[in-house]
Amino acid sequence: MKSEPGEFGIDDLESRPSQIEAWDGVRNYQARNMMRDAMKTGDLVFFYHSNCEPPGIVGIARIVREAYPDPTAFDPNNKHFDPSSKPDDPRWFMVDVQFVRKLKRTIALSELKNKPELEGLALLRRGNRLSIMPVEEKMWEYILTLDIETLQDT
Repeated sequence: MKSEPGEFGIDDLESRPSQIEAWDGVRNYQARNMMRDAMKTGDLVFFYHSNCEPPGIVGIARIVREAYPDPTAFDPNNKHFDPSSKPDDPRWFMVDVQFVRKLKRTIALSELKNKPELEGLALLRRGNRLSIMPVEEKMWEYILTLDIETLQDT
């Protein structure tokens, strides 16, 4: 799950009551479908900082509430308002995420791009700007080893 740290970063999630926050404001159908149809309570997600230097994976969060209608879509005073989304027929959904941990370091996008083990990772596809992307289990495990390598080096 990608977020700009200036808008909402891993530190913001960590500082929330119970370290839980609604992941609202998603306005892309493919990302919405992943949240709505694929994310289940207990699933772990990488927290990725985008639009910063360096962009990269900074932590891990857990899905603690499965998809439910995103009320920001119904609020005309909210920047995520969508007049075509109605409470009785919602177009947009969100999940709740809980902080699990920060990584020991940012695993930068530039580093991820240089790992042949991550060939096919959605994040690395040219032009992919989705805020939510799937990660295959073998790639998840490999990315975690990059964080473990940091521990062994210190």
